[in-house]
Amino acid sequence: MVELKHNISLKPFNTFGIDVQTESFVEINSIVKLQEILKNNQKEILILGGGSNILFTKKFGGLLIKNNIKGIELVNDNENEVILKVGAGENWHDFVMYCVSKNYAGLENLSLIPGTVGASPMQNIGAYGVEVKESIISVEALNIKDGTIRNFSNAECEFDYRSSIFKTSQKGKYFITSVVFQLSKKPTINSSYGAIEEELKIMGVVNPTIQDISKAVINIRSSKLPNPNELGNSGSFFKNPVVSISKKNLLLEKYPSIPHYLQNDGSFKIAAGWLIETCGWKGKRVDNYGVHTKQALVIVNYGGATGKQILHFSEEIIQSVKSTFDIELEREVNIV
Repeated sequence: MVELKHNISLKPFNTFGIDVQTESFVEINSIVKLQEILKNNQKEILILGGGSNILFTKKFGGLLIKNNIKGIELVNDNENEVILKVGAGENWHDFVMYCVSKNYAGLENLSLIPGTVGASPMQNIGAYGVEVKESIISVEALNIKDGTIRNFSNAECEFDYRSSIFKTSQKGKYFITSVVFQLSKKPTINSSYGAIEEELKIMGVVNPTIQDISKAVINIRSSKLPNPNELGNSGSFFKNPVVSISKKNLLLEKYPSIPHYLQNDGSFKIAAGWLIETCGWKGKRVDNYGVHTKQALVIVNYGGATGKQILHFSEEIIQSVKSTFDIELEREVNIV
C-alpha cells in the first residue's frame, strides 16, 4: 500500500529551500506503485525529481509525486559501447560518476549538475559543449491519464535547447520512469570549452582522460556555483538567449566584448550571465535573496525568502536586460 502524506513542507525537497506545503505527497519507487496511486487519484499532479529546477511560489493544492525509481541495468555491452537503462529517480551526478568510474564516455562534461536522471531528458541538460540528447537512445514514460507505458525514441523526444516534448506539447502528461543511454568505451575527449582547457592546464594534464574532464568540470562548477546544501539556488535561473546574425552584429557594434556562440542553424547564442552582469546585477542582494557573487546566472536564497519574492526579483532582471539590450531572457526554472 502506498502511503500518502498530507500538508507537509516541501522545503527539504527543493534546492531553493522554499518553505511551502503540498496538500498531498507520496514517494514511489516502482511503476506498479505509481500505477496504483494514479488509479484512484482525482487531484492535479506534480512530479518531483531532485527539486533542483523548480521554484515554488505558493502551496501546491494537488498530489506531489516524488520519483524514487532507482536502478542501473546493463542492456548491451560490446568492445565499442555500452547501453544502460537507468531509473529516473537516480541522482544525476552519482550516475555520471558511475559511468566515469567504468570509463563509459559521453556524460563526463555533465558532471555535478544537480537533479535526477529523469529530469535530464526533460530539460535536455547541457554544459561545457555537451547536451544529454547526444547520449540518449530512448525515454520510457508512463501516461498519467491511462497508466500505459510508452517508449519515446530520441527523435520523438523533440530535443531542443533546454527543452523536449516533455516541456512542450506533452508537458504534464507523462511521468518519466527510466532513460536508456548509449555510451562509448572509446572516448572522444571534449575539452573545447575554454574553461576546461584552462583548468586542465592548472591541473597539469596534457593528455586528458574522461576522468580528468569530469574532475575539471567539477572544479570549475564548484568554484563558480553555490552548493544548494549551503545556499538555496536552482543553478542557472535563465537560459542563454539565441539571436539572429543581424541582431548579433548590432550588439557587437555597441558591445564588442559580448560573448556569442555560433549555432548549427546560423543563429547565435548570447551569454545570459554576461548580459545580467553588464546590467549591474551580479552580487546584488535584496533582503535575504539576490544574484550570486560569482555567477550572475544564479539567483540565491540566503534563507527565508519566498518563491514570490524570487520570482518578482527575476522579473526585474528580465526587464533590466530587455531595456538595455532589447533581449527577452527566458527562465530555465519551472515556476509552480
